Amino acid sequence: MLTAKQNMIECMKGGNPDRFVNQYEAIQLLFHPFMFANPLLQPGMEDVKNAWGVTNTFPKGVPGSFPVHTPDKIVVQDIENWKDYVHAPSLDFSQEMWDQCKAMYDAVDGEKAFKAAFVAPGLFEQTHHLCEMVNALTYYIEYEDEMHELIKYLTEWELKLAEGICSNLHPDMLFHHDDWGGHDSTFMSVNMFNEFLLEPYKEIYGYYKSHGVDYVVHHSDSYAATLVPSMIEMGIDVYQGCMETNHVPELIKKYGGKISFMGSIENAAVDFEGWTDENCEKVVRRVCEESGSKYFIPCIAQGGPGSVYPGVYLSLSNAIDKLNREKFGTENPESARLPLQIMF
Repeated sequence: MLTAKQNMIECMKGGNPDRFVNQYEAIQLLFHPFMFANPLLQPGMEDVKNAWGVTNTFPKGVPGSFPVHTPDKIVVQDIENWKDYVHAPSLDFSQEMWDQCKAMYDAVDGEKAFKAAFVAPGLFEQTHHLCEMVNALTYYIEYEDEMHELIKYLTEWELKLAEGICSNLHPDMLFHHDDWGGHDSTFMSVNMFNEFLLEPYKEIYGYYKSHGVDYVVHHSDSYAATLVPSMIEMGIDVYQGCMETNHVPELIKKYGGKISFMGSIENAAVDFEGWTDENCEKVVRRVCEESGSKYFIPCIAQGGPGSVYPGVYLSLSNAIDKLNREKFGTENPESARLPLQIMF
């Protein structure tokens, strides 16, 4: 029986996976020092200012935190003078801090799971976190030069972060967030997206891949089907968070072998008050039957192992295990199951 990591590799290359990859079983999300200097919010935390000066809140009952953009809390008050407002946080960390993080990477069995450096938010999200969503989308149209300059500034910061991660932690996978659309459409046209984000991401993901990172998983729990060719050009190996509106089986037929897809189980379909094991299994069986076990990883669409309502993620995992026993005759031993959280 293949390990979780071996099975995911077979899935991504269209080889011979011996079962469906079970959500995040092959990916151990790991932190780096900046994640401690700029910690992720936990449910119930409100109005917390991060290292970039962005105020975030995380109400209970939602999948993640989001920025607060009342007029007094928008960081960039004048896009033409954005340099007066945007000040990149320091990435100069002590060797002791890097060593503490490295110990977490060393604790992961690299035969069973990928050691995945977790980076969030991405370039597009950072622009609208700093500017506010409507403002940012307007600036992309009306202030092209300023937005190119801002993205270049953010890219240079990400490349410095990448240098520290690759030099000190040596991950074999990058798990990178950046939401590029809503439920039914992207936030930008393909041409605009490519104009602003294609080359910066080719630079960032190219750096990781030229410094020991084998695979890039990009999270965007959204519609982004029209951006898949751009993802491939950027060097993305797995598009994680793909909602059903992307028509994933069609994407697999068209792009399988160039990129894989991880998702199709939308939170709205399974993760709600009054959820049931029966419904979770019904959704799992449907998406797995539609997409198959090559180039596809059935997974809750949100950007990490877990769910809004406790128990949903485990129920989905159990349903995938059950399907694997029926379809492939394989059993995922409990000892091989990874912790259902980010390690930090």
